[in-house]
Amino acid sequence: MKRLLVLLALSSSAAHAAPDSATFDAAVQQAFDRYRLPGMAVGIIRDGEVVYTRTLGELESGSGEKIDNDTLFKIASNSKAMTAGVLARLVDAGKLKWDDPVTKYLPQFRMHDPWVTQQMQVRDLLIHNSGLGLGAGDLMLWPEPNRFTRDDIIAGLQHLKPTHSFRATYAYDNLLYVVAGEVAAAAGDASYEELVKRQLFQPLGLSRCQVGEWNRADVGNVAQPHMRTPQGNRVIREDEEIVPNVTSMAAGGIRCSLDDMLTWMRMWLSPDATPAWLSPAQRKAVWTPHMPMPVGARMRTWDNSHFSAYGYGWRLSDVDGAWKVAHTGTLAGMYSSVILLPDQRTGIVILINGEGEAARTVLGQVLTKHFTAPQSSPTVAYYADLLDQERAGERAARPKPDTRHRKTASARSLAAWTGHYRDPWFGDVTLCPQGDRVRFVAVRSPMLAGTVMRVDERWLVDWDDDSVDAEPWLHFAMAPAGGDAGLTLSHVDPDADFSYDYADLDFHRTQACR
Repeated sequence: MKRLLVLLALSSSAAHAAPDSATFDAAVQQAFDRYRLPGMAVGIIRDGEVVYTRTLGELESGSGEKIDNDTLFKIASNSKAMTAGVLARLVDAGKLKWDDPVTKYLPQFRMHDPWVTQQMQVRDLLIHNSGLGLGAGDLMLWPEPNRFTRDDIIAGLQHLKPTHSFRATYAYDNLLYVVAGEVAAAAGDASYEELVKRQLFQPLGLSRCQVGEWNRADVGNVAQPHMRTPQGNRVIREDEEIVPNVTSMAAGGIRCSLDDMLTWMRMWLSPDATPAWLSPAQRKAVWTPHMPMPVGARMRTWDNSHFSAYGYGWRLSDVDGAWKVAHTGTLAGMYSSVILLPDQRTGIVILINGEGEAARTVLGQVLTKHFTAPQSSPTVAYYADLLDQERAGERAARPKPDTRHRKTASARSLAAWTGHYRDPWFGDVTLCPQGDRVRFVAVRSPMLAGTVMRVDERWLVDWDDDSVDAEPWLHFAMAPAGGDAGLTLSHVDPDADFSYDYADLDFHRTQACR
């Protein structure tokens, strides 16, 4: 018995061994170098204490302005947990209930199916069970800037046709988080932005985080997004002097610094802290598995995972027998990751201002394994090679068509199809001649503007802005019974970002070009 107690004590000691900063430094540097990132900030919290931080690179590549612990990054979809937290605070205050119908707060709210409209509860807005397809309607949010409002989002939902039964299938959704933010505003009798400041930033002391409109020069130290080019990292979609209050704020618009994200994680990992930011009941509600998610091959192989589910703004799973609560954030040129291991009181945050999807995946895995399987001695190179093999297999199974022989389509070749087109939720686009070429221009999403190209007998749009990286095929059809032309879109690259939800568009020609 005494020996068993000694072994248990040694096991516990190993599980809570002091973090190895040199190991972390090596992993962070390897990820930064391998993926040629413009900038990155990484932090780890353990037992309520910050045990590691590291910042590398620049706010803007070539500027000489170094990233530090106060640098603001777009946290993208890690905003969702903050939105869910604000709603949980309103539940604690008795201002709403999770099972309240959405129409109690937003009478104008409509889904495609009237029954779903009636049955949709506040909780359903947060768990991706609406029946809509993956990323449905995201073209009303991105690419930014655009001219869609939150009222447009609410009005457009009724035109998005479901792909599954309500509450039957998980499919990641952003629009309903925008709706959730508006529910919070109605229940809290203040704008979403004011509620985030009042209910989250102020009580937790997140002094650098930004929501709504703000002045870039006044705030200062703001990382800019980048894309990778043959010449190196290049800034894309640079912030103007006044950073606008974007429509997508509740789904993915908040910005925070490394230090503030560490404070945010400390709150979640310290449930007995006084004063409590959330009641035990609401902490439990937020981290309850509300919607099952698939356990993918990578999760099974890399993490020995057995379950996966979505809570309120968080993904829940197991890794090497440890409970994991996490989320990622993805926007053009900005990537984030928050990984919590609640039973070990450990949290990891990664913030990147470049094309960092692979870096986020690999580095997050290495840092997590340090705590869940320290005997494995994982390395960035090991997981990077596995990821490369996985993606090579996916590309072989679903190759991207070769469109290098494209030519500019002539106005004459498209004469039968030019005109003004309208989709019931996305609105108007023009497909009209400009000289001897044809231009596709979305009226309310000005970054979706480009030239129509011909590839053999097919048509695609070559977007003007290189950061809009998902080209669409154009498919024309003459409506039956003498009706006018129809237009649908599909991805050229089968692995394109799902937020370019071209498949949800159904255009009909409304008039000729003028």
